[in-house]
Amino acid sequence: MNHGIVIIGSGFAARQLVKNIRKQDSDVPLTLIAADSMDEYNKPDLSHVISLAQRAEDLTRQTAGEFAEEYRLQLFPDTWITDIDAAAHRVKNHERTWHYDKLVLATGASAAIPPVPGHELMLTLNSQREYQACETTLRDAQRVLIVGAGLIGCELAMDFCRAGKAVTLLDNRASILASLMPPEVSSRLQHRLTGMGVHLLLNAQLQSLTRCSEGIAVALADGRSVRVDAAIAATGLRPETALARRAGLNVARGVVVDRYLQTSDADIYALGDCAEIEGRLLPFLQPIQLSAMVLAKNLLGAAIPLRLPPALIKVKTPDLPLHLAGDTQRDDLSWQIALGPEGMLATGSDESGALRGFVVSEDRMKEAFALLKTLAA
Repeated sequence: MNHGIVIIGSGFAARQLVKNIRKQDSDVPLTLIAADSMDEYNKPDLSHVISLAQRAEDLTRQTAGEFAEEYRLQLFPDTWITDIDAAAHRVKNHERTWHYDKLVLATGASAAIPPVPGHELMLTLNSQREYQACETTLRDAQRVLIVGAGLIGCELAMDFCRAGKAVTLLDNRASILASLMPPEVSSRLQHRLTGMGVHLLLNAQLQSLTRCSEGIAVALADGRSVRVDAAIAATGLRPETALARRAGLNVARGVVVDRYLQTSDADIYALGDCAEIEGRLLPFLQPIQLSAMVLAKNLLGAAIPLRLPPALIKVKTPDLPLHLAGDTQRDDLSWQIALGPEGMLATGSDESGALRGFVVSEDRMKEAFALLKTLAA
């Protein structure tokens, strides 16, 4: 019997995979199983919901039923898979079992929450469902703490500030976007945020959160404290690997896959935020799109290795947007920074003078694609 392809997950990666499979094969049985409603939404839009006064349902682009009809597949929403029996080629929960010929794990990643006392008071905005659970709180809050000044934290800080809220952005590093670029490059955005009124607490260690009569009392390790109405964790993502681990698959930071997106089991693959591709976690749209294209072909009988060109990463801070690419986090690069009314061009070169990374802002973002072509391999 042809059991076809079973995909666990319904996010961007899973949907891209379905669309690419159907471009090549209209008949192979497809089954999609996920723990959420399976309605389609654009996850990056979560960085702008507050300033746009959007409700969670406003983000829905296509319902699960519409998606199933358009791409001819079986959907099982609000369904938690508890186990994979790789030897028997089946997945199951407490109610039923599904058989597969090929299995794809697109289980995504969950928001990391700092393990401090009172961490349960922190909200996360990693999905439409999470936003729906806290949208009233966030809409009503006047004072908001965002923990983590990385890409998502900076986007949220600007969005909440644009919505008229008093925003405190906290990070234990000395500058914003510290895992992506050096402080001399991120300083333009840092100045813009502070100019808008965002209160930056850098080199600061969160100690605890406590519910109090004035909202939430936020204590720092150096003795300082802040009072806020809502606290949001934006300290990164943790790939969802529990299911893969229980199945005996090779797991490191994510579900380990090779250049063909294949796990340690020949008939199980992983894609998207949960996948660790040859040692790298790549939770960005471009590598996920390319991975979905390659995996669709491989599931249908090809053997095509994934080749990822330098990816363009977008920081969606509307008052000062940034694009970056390459090894911008390396500490051995020599940076040249040109600033002007049209924006910033920052290029990082190695000892040989080869371009290894760049960051562009505002109107100079139109130069990004030309710069991508000149990045050293």
